[in-house]
Amino acid sequence: MKKVGFVSFPCRIWIYRYNVSDMSTVGTGEYCSGLSHFDNHFLTYTVMLHDWLNQTGYVSLFFMSFLASTLLPLGSEWLLVMMLVGGYEPLSTVAVATIGNYLGAVVTYLVGIWGGSWLIEKVLRVSPHQQQRARDSYNRFGVYSLLFSWLPVVGDSLCLVGGMLKVNFGFFSLLVAVGKFARYAITAVITVAAVG
Repeated sequence: MKKVGFVSFPCRIWIYRYNVSDMSTVGTGEYCSGLSHFDNHFLTYTVMLHDWLNQTGYVSLFFMSFLASTLLPLGSEWLLVMMLVGGYEPLSTVAVATIGNYLGAVVTYLVGIWGGSWLIEKVLRVSPHQQQRARDSYNRFGVYSLLFSWLPVVGDSLCLVGGMLKVNFGFFSLLVAVGKFARYAITAVITVAAVG
């Protein structure tokens, strides 16, 4: 019975085969990437996702921006900067990043709408009177905080609360899209100016 394993060498992995019956090993003369023969499927798919996201392109930027705007702790600005430095057209790059990030915020908003009552009533145990006061206060003053939905960690929470308080979707969309576009546009302007 033969199995494939690997031994680490600096910056490379040497593939070898070993025979379980006589415990002998024979090098195959091949090199491979770090985890290409790893048995753990979760890590294999994680590495594949990582490698796919490291390949710059509009599809990768869209999905990275989308995921960064959900409750997952990711960032997408680094990919935008890499693409701009690599020569991608700034307007298209900013547009793709903004659309992906906006759609991720919409998913978070929908989680707030559909899961919000459970969070408020079962987890936080907020009374109906307190809920109404919070809605009135947020609608009067806090709704404009959605302009800052691009901020890491806090921005996702703002979108979630916007859904929980059932902020008008059109107003939500306007504020979130403007905030996210401004963030990517400023990042692109700074990057293009620095690259020259």
